[in-house]
Amino acid sequence: MPALVTSVGLFRPQPATSYCYPDHIDADSLAALPSKPGVYVFEDERKCPLYIGKSVNIRSRVRAHLRTPEEARLLHHTRAISYFRTAGEIGALLLESRLIKERQPVHNKKLRRTREMCSFRLVQDAPQLVHARELDFAATNGLYGLFATRRAALERLQTLIDANKLCRVLCGLERAMPGKPCFACQLGRCAGACVGRESRAEHGARLRTALENVQVVTWPYAGPVGLIEECDGWRQMHVVNRWCYLGTLDEPFDPAQLAGAPALERAAFDVDTYAILLKPLLAGEMTVRPL
Repeated sequence: MPALVTSVGLFRPQPATSYCYPDHIDADSLAALPSKPGVYVFEDERKCPLYIGKSVNIRSRVRAHLRTPEEARLLHHTRAISYFRTAGEIGALLLESRLIKERQPVHNKKLRRTREMCSFRLVQDAPQLVHARELDFAATNGLYGLFATRRAALERLQTLIDANKLCRVLCGLERAMPGKPCFACQLGRCAGACVGRESRAEHGARLRTALENVQVVTWPYAGPVGLIEECDGWRQMHVVNRWCYLGTLDEPFDPAQLAGAPALERAAFDVDTYAILLKPLLAGEMTVRPL
């Protein structure tokens, strides 16, 4: 296979050209991998985590990694692969998210740090940026969007405004002289709320409609709940409160198994747990047990 020529004239071989099957990885650790749901960890010679992943079939997913030339750098440093079984995909997703945050593997580009979230709320029909350090996102109604940075939030708002011909002046993103059309209005990209072509109430209603698809769902239960998953007769309960994953219990679900987990009353909104659980909970796809 031919080499690639970079923009500065250097030759770089295609990944497949220099790839060799990683037979230096401990064979016993590979043989022990189950064809069941869970989390797997690529470890270096010091047992430090290089990469953490999840799958409903650990053995199959790891084998796919081993056959991927693009992952040669990861595989070159890997000496063994460990795993944690879970009773289903949701448990694997929750555990993967927690382990990546706790162990900071160098090859995981996402989920590595808990993000300081921000969101929008409407104040007099204008979006106002708020942060998780200021509000309890798990219990505050009327929040729209979850963003890792202020810049990302403003970029998303601008895109939404432009797509719906809303007014950047009324949304607080631009200033204009009273009675004068905003720049977007002059270009025909604003419906004209800034010059009275539609009322502020009509503009506010259209803004709320545009934001509906990104509205943050508050925690839908009175307190903590257990989410039950089962695999081959083995049942686990994932304890969650206020969109915060607190840990997993094996049947018979002894709370003492959660020793060291955050206290239920101190559970803090976690954006990754929210993303994992929102759809299956709202769709009624999981067995939920109030605690």
